[in-house]
Amino acid sequence: MPIWSIVDSVPTVPAVVGAQLRVPLVTGGTIEYANLDHGASAPCLNAVRDAVNELLPWYASVHRGAGFASQVCTRVYEGARDVLRRFVGARRTDSVIFTRNTTDSLNLLATALPADTSVVVFDTEHHAALLPWAGDRVRSLGIPEDPQDAVRLLDAALADCPGGPKLAVLTGASNVTGEVWPVAELARVARRHGARTVLDAAQLAPHRPVRIAELGVDHVVLSGHKLYAPFGAGALIGRDDWLDAAEPYLAGGGATRSVPDTGEIDWNTGPERHEAGSPNTVGVHALATACAALTERAEAITGHEELLLERLRRGLRGVPGLRELSLFGAEHDRVGVVSFVVDDHDPGLIAAALAAEHGIGVRDGLFCAHRAVRHLLAGSGEQRAVRISLGLGTTVEHVDRIVRALRGLVAYGPQWRYEQVDGRWVPVDDPREFPAALV
Repeated sequence: MPIWSIVDSVPTVPAVVGAQLRVPLVTGGTIEYANLDHGASAPCLNAVRDAVNELLPWYASVHRGAGFASQVCTRVYEGARDVLRRFVGARRTDSVIFTRNTTDSLNLLATALPADTSVVVFDTEHHAALLPWAGDRVRSLGIPEDPQDAVRLLDAALADCPGGPKLAVLTGASNVTGEVWPVAELARVARRHGARTVLDAAQLAPHRPVRIAELGVDHVVLSGHKLYAPFGAGALIGRDDWLDAAEPYLAGGGATRSVPDTGEIDWNTGPERHEAGSPNTVGVHALATACAALTERAEAITGHEELLLERLRRGLRGVPGLRELSLFGAEHDRVGVVSFVVDDHDPGLIAAALAAEHGIGVRDGLFCAHRAVRHLLAGSGEQRAVRISLGLGTTVEHVDRIVRALRGLVAYGPQWRYEQVDGRWVPVDDPREFPAALV
């Protein structure tokens, strides 16, 4: 059956909050919001919302509270570690440290590296994975031409590293193009050189299963807000020896065994060492709930996104002057992310018109991956791109709507007048009103 004839065959996937949200248009009236910006932050799962509401009456301190509510929250918080461990197929000995997000997780790992650790990282990385590393032993691997070039670059760089510990920073899927990286092969190369690996799974984990043991990586980092759990929790999962030997990420309550009147503080080992302060119990419960839901429906989620991605890319090929960005070629495996430019059309104006005239949310810019996007735009004359990112909140109608809207924009231009304010395109005399209860 041709993909264009499939309208009602999208697999059943976990439902998201706001699926029927309606937004105002500058031309009048309202329309169901087409959230095509999942790659930045995904909407909340209904199951996550319900789990949070169930926990809130019990909310209390964790770990040392004698009250029954505290004991409930402690069990919820600590039980979430097992859920996250299963979600990424972690080894029995791997630690699960709760953080704020992927950026926080990678910065934590960066503070825990042994002295004189060599770090190798591709220029294609999101800034969360590109920027935390410091010192003269950080080596850029540039931008590979294809997956095998990535393997060759990593192999050569690790062979050239001086003695001492080594860490290779890898990504699961590009947040710019959605292309899936050869993580298992890169990890094998790293092991051959005695290097450890950390996998940025922020963009991969919402779309595909991630398995530490199968991939052969040492650490995985991820964010709840990418995983349909927007309550401020993330995780660093993996080997614990470097982390136990490092100074605590934050100094404070919970990270200590004993604080004497004089002398050295006795710090905890294990996850508590780096989780000082009152933890985000609600966020952690939300993250664990989302991970459990995604695991349960993994096959349906993959089918849902593959169907919509194929439909989207086929439709975009019919938009005159549109060029899809790609690191490894149009046929390479990818998750539900497409970035593009359109000849003679400002990406920021495209995004503004899609939102104001069609109720479609996309992202324009450099997507916190400036080096990668500038490389992909080289020679185009553009300084920014437009990104569509699909997810559980995406429907066939959303995909068809953006294809129609882009065709109209290219053929006739925006139907409203726009101006630039602080570098962003905005509708002139915008009649839309923000919800009074929220602003």
